[in-house]
Amino acid sequence: MRIRVWWVGERAGDADLLVLVASHLARQFDAATAVEEAPGRPAGTLDARRRQHSSRAVLEWVIGARPPDVDRVLALTDVDLFMPVLTFVFGEAQLGGPAAVVSLARLRDKETALRPALLTARVLKECVHELGHTFGLVHCDIQGCAMARSGNTAAVDRKRLTLCPECEGRYRLLLLQEGRHDYAENQDPGR
Repeated sequence: MRIRVWWVGERAGDADLLVLVASHLARQFDAATAVEEAPGRPAGTLDARRRQHSSRAVLEWVIGARPPDVDRVLALTDVDLFMPVLTFVFGEAQLGGPAAVVSLARLRDKETALRPALLTARVLKECVHELGHTFGLVHCDIQGCAMARSGNTAAVDRKRLTLCPECEGRYRLLLLQEGRHDYAENQDPGR
């Protein structure tokens, strides 16, 4: 499994934060994870009326820009994201797909200005959450799981940095099934 972390924000990204994200994701998902320079930036994603960027449009750009030899791409940005039915989102992922995006815009607040470690924790939690969706994990009802829903920063703060044991088990099972599926597809039908 190869995961790449990209910065696609308007301002310069925090290189140390990106390295922390890649390291945390490598441990959580037991995958070869690295920070890589994005091949550009998404264009045409701004909704001028809302003064926010469409998370779907950013996600579609990331999917289209993903190198074929990379299994997953997690793009981080500083722009404010929205979905048509929601005021804002912390991120979005293609369920069972190759890409996810996480925005720092709504994860930053007065508290994180005083406690930078809080912003780091929030970013790590949401990165695990959105990347978990790319592996087929859905929202979890277990309190504290990184896959729990997050409608506000208080909900993000209640989550752990990792998957709960049940989601961890589902993730391992999904990987195993994915491997068996690939194995079965590549078998000689004449055997």
